[in-house]
Amino acid sequence: MIFLGADHGGFALKEKMKTWLSEWGMEYEDLGAPGMDPTDDYPDYAHGVAQKVIENPINRGIVVCRSGGGMIIAANKHVGVRAVYIFDEKSARHAREHNDANVAGLAADWISEPEAKTAVDTFLHTLFSEEPRHSRRIEKLEIV
Repeated sequence: MIFLGADHGGFALKEKMKTWLSEWGMEYEDLGAPGMDPTDDYPDYAHGVAQKVIENPINRGIVVCRSGGGMIIAANKHVGVRAVYIFDEKSARHAREHNDANVAGLAADWISEPEAKTAVDTFLHTLFSEEPRHSRRIEKLEIV
């Protein structure tokens, strides 16, 4: 399952992502924002996505705000979440293959729609490499 979250700054891009996910036949749940509200707060949506992602290791999350940074910081507060910023095919592939990222963060103000579509598609269709050096590093991330 893919969980989506965005504040007002990422709302329009999140809505486009729902169309792409439907086109790709992928199941998703929109955790908000439910509408354009310039007074909403990005941590509310990032925390919701993070909580859903850690419920099952096959879950993935995508969070969007103007810069992506706030959402990623909030999501990474949750043990088990590995949220990274993606901005193109290469960054999305690296995030999955090397970091086993389970949440992707996008900057709605700094990415075009075609770049976002490619990055999201790559993120969702790339597997973790399972290379021992990457697995070892991921294990070290879980130490609190």
